[in-house]
Amino acid sequence: MISFRKFLTAALALVGMLAMLIGAGAAVFFFGGFFDVAANHPDPEVVNWALVQIRMASIRRRATVQPPVGFVDNAAMVQAGAVAYARIGCANCHGEPGVDSATFSEGMNPPPDLRKVVNHRTPEELFWVIKHGIKMTAMPSFEADRPPVPNHTIWAIVAYLNELSRVSDANFKAWNETPIGGNWVSGCGPGRASGCGPGRE
Repeated sequence: MISFRKFLTAALALVGMLAMLIGAGAAVFFFGGFFDVAANHPDPEVVNWALVQIRMASIRRRATVQPPVGFVDNAAMVQAGAVAYARIGCANCHGEPGVDSATFSEGMNPPPDLRKVVNHRTPEELFWVIKHGIKMTAMPSFEADRPPVPNHTIWAIVAYLNELSRVSDANFKAWNETPIGGNWVSGCGPGRASGCGPGRE
């Protein structure tokens, strides 16, 4: 009769052998060029799931900087964020209200559709991503710009993104044509009179 100790030793040896075979197979698959890195080739679901989980875990661990005082419901900050969003080039990849993204962004993997993800990210996470960028995507680090984009500008962009689902085409256009704190849309002042505000005319 086989003793438990011998059975355990044999089982561990089998597990070790399987792990080595799996590791060797993965090495051959990835380093042998069998994994397709083409942007127009969808990743296998398990790879896509793993990349998303790794990316989000990394962002959550590092996204610890809190929003500045007065961040919430700050109309001037939202307008400033819309202006910065347009001027530093965010619209090229992500588009903007009333304007589609550049055609080259259609070939990016993952696609840069902010409206699908922005409401599932905290302000802290959005700030971290804009400031630091994400490896192996087209998202750059705006801290690496020369000169770097200041933190207060990044927070303004985050304030704008928090309102993105409610920003009308007219508001975005007006914000980029008037001074910060000026009219949001025709007939609406910075005091947020009745009927005025992000996405409302």
